[in-house]
Amino acid sequence: MSAPFVIAVPSKGRLQENAEEFFGRAGLKLVKHGGARDYRGAIAGLPGVEIAYLSSGEIAQHLMQGTIHLGITGEDLVRESIPNADQRVVMIEPLGFGHANVVVAVPQAWIDVRGMADLDDVATAFRLRHDRKMRVATKYINLTRTFFVQHGIVDYRIVESSGATEGAPAAGSAELIVDITTTGSTLAANGLKIIDDGVILRSQANLVASRSANWGEAERDTARQILDRIAARTRARTIREVRTRFKNCNDVLLAEAKEKFSVIAPIGGPTSSGMLTLHVPPDKVYGLASFLRQHGADSIIVAEIEYVFAPDNPLYAKLTAGL
Repeated sequence: MSAPFVIAVPSKGRLQENAEEFFGRAGLKLVKHGGARDYRGAIAGLPGVEIAYLSSGEIAQHLMQGTIHLGITGEDLVRESIPNADQRVVMIEPLGFGHANVVVAVPQAWIDVRGMADLDDVATAFRLRHDRKMRVATKYINLTRTFFVQHGIVDYRIVESSGATEGAPAAGSAELIVDITTTGSTLAANGLKIIDDGVILRSQANLVASRSANWGEAERDTARQILDRIAARTRARTIREVRTRFKNCNDVLLAEAKEKFSVIAPIGGPTSSGMLTLHVPPDKVYGLASFLRQHGADSIIVAEIEYVFAPDNPLYAKLTAGL
């Protein structure tokens, strides 16, 4: 592989920290050989991989252009920036951080506007009364148009926002907005409310692959190695290992434990010394421990598992199916 395999991560703030932690938990340590201010990095122990530190918006653009193989960015930016996004990228895995919703928000004074159907009525009445269309301030032009079409709303025009979108209605530059929010508190502070069915997209950071990048045999092998570790770590988080000495254990008790507490195969049956090892979902640990003690098990040890490598890799399978 002559050209590097490029992974883009956010270049600053909490998103960068979360991205580095995400890779680190999978045993993929991101390093910057040129120091903290360097915008290029690598993965320790994995040659041929380059980390590009970019803004979240730039990452979406590079995914569309195929100049990076993988990137971590918000789904909102992918859906907004990339036309026909599902044909241009593969959304491999939501990462559980960077949560925010793209929403339709109107002035709180619009007490009769609760849903998008109400907004449609208001938009029509506004045009008839003012002889102009209602203005919607937003940075999410494509998402707004698609969502409004789905709800049959046509009497509006978009005012592209370059600053603080939530201030547009108070400033008189728009009647309502489409913006991103995490808690809704900023909207409320500006006298706005979210329409009941006005959540356009529930977004979070995603691991995304570009369909347009070069995906030769070497690139696919590198992706497989990376996604193997991520999948193994993700799988391990769904399991706890329960170990105990249980000389009187038998197949009937094991079958009952599996049925009641979702014990995950493989089950390590009692050895000659009575040692027993079971894998179980985290929320079933206490119930299983109580069950085992009630039937004569000795002290029970519960341990977290770092990695579980399985024959299949759902993340790599999703990537290859989408390329």
